[in-house]
Amino acid sequence: MRARRRAHFASDPRWFCEQYRALAERSAAHNLRAARAPPPHAVALLMKFSEFRANQVLEAGPYLVTESEILAFARAYDRQWFHTDTQAAAKGRFAGLIASGWHTCAIAMRLITDTALQGSESFASPGVAYVKWPQPVRPGDHLWLRATVIETRCARSQPTLGILRWRWRLFNAGDEEVLDLEATSLFDLSQSCAP
Repeated sequence: MRARRRAHFASDPRWFCEQYRALAERSAAHNLRAARAPPPHAVALLMKFSEFRANQVLEAGPYLVTESEILAFARAYDRQWFHTDTQAAAKGRFAGLIASGWHTCAIAMRLITDTALQGSESFASPGVAYVKWPQPVRPGDHLWLRATVIETRCARSQPTLGILRWRWRLFNAGDEEVLDLEATSLFDLSQSCAP
């Protein structure tokens, strides 16, 4: 079955788009509404690279995680039983359904995009230095993002390439950390440096 899915995807790239569209349609209604509204704790929308400073802290949230969203994400991307089977998960080590760590990362990405990256010169990321999931995310959790800028600089070899290193941390309503990662974001400064 897995090989057939891979072969189907390779022969028809529209398959991925259809899967993604179906997942989005199954997302919780409140999160779809939030996509149209500015996040309540955004420091600024449409931030530019020049506005980021070392030790700057940006906060965003809350983001309500629903059981249906956990199940939809896991069924599409991380089909482990403790993410997809509520009855089996209730008997497991976490005593209930938990979100995929990759789902948690996606939520953080959504919050940081709404808060700082949407409309900026950001165009890519070479990756993360580390990613940790200290506590599980459960249905009903309200998550908050705290992003701390570590450094900003321009590349020596390409002065129009801005580099931002920052630490993203997600917390639940009980102030338990559920995600900790260090990311690098790249910014195209060619327009802002133009005469």
